[in-house]
Amino acid sequence: MSGNQPQRRIMLCADDYGISPGVNQAIRDLIERERINATSVMVVGPAAGREDVQALETAVDRNPHCVVGLHTTLTAPFHPLTLHYRPLQGGLFPPLSKMLRASLSRRLEPEMIFDEVRAQIAAFAERFGRAPDYVDGHQHVQIFPQVRGAFLSAVKSAAPAAWVRQCGRRRRPPAGRLGTPKALLLDLLSAGFRRQAARAGIRYNPAFAGVYDFTKPDFGALMQDFLDGSPDGGLIMCHPGFVDDTLIALDPVTGQREREYAFLSGDGFRDMLTANRVALG
Repeated sequence: MSGNQPQRRIMLCADDYGISPGVNQAIRDLIERERINATSVMVVGPAAGREDVQALETAVDRNPHCVVGLHTTLTAPFHPLTLHYRPLQGGLFPPLSKMLRASLSRRLEPEMIFDEVRAQIAAFAERFGRAPDYVDGHQHVQIFPQVRGAFLSAVKSAAPAAWVRQCGRRRRPPAGRLGTPKALLLDLLSAGFRRQAARAGIRYNPAFAGVYDFTKPDFGALMQDFLDGSPDGGLIMCHPGFVDDTLIALDPVTGQREREYAFLSGDGFRDMLTANRVALG
């Protein structure tokens, strides 16, 4: 790359802080190394207690560029914070597939979603002593129809200074490189989300990357693709972590988290950022 090319600043966000001790440990280490500059906290997770929050705050104190957001969770296998939340399945949020189908067929109750999102923002504020810097969603649920209106209303009322995550790419890729069906669906759903956020006066990231099927072991090659598609101010999602029994019980994404951590903590990623004139900040 030309040395005259201006430097881009991106946000590299590690999702799922709070899902397990091993994930938390990996995220904190990357924050302290300044290899990521954001993490989203799952307040309904089993590893989001007071000690976990204090450890995260210590790591963030060592990285002046790192921000901390709320990872709104509305899918299984987690429990809601509000007692009246519906729909439930065995006392848990519904699985992702059922949540998406219910939102597309408009069978959700936005008032309950609004209350649950507000409750999760309040739980974040109680543990951190402040509102989240931004608010996003586990499994991208915040951009679903019916969910997004309630989600944005809750953010505007409970965390008015926060920005929100949209999950659309900067531009549609050329024919032959359309990406995964998941990326195409996120592009479509994010268009409506951005319109509603703009009408509400809520800021959002200009572009999003980081989607893949978690079966490709070469995370370095994937990261180069993510960087290529990220403009200045863009956001890239990642899921680093160390596998432990808690994670295995809650989430199917296990070994790839350790591969992500290995790449992000290594010299290859540092050199990639330099070669692409990308800064985390």
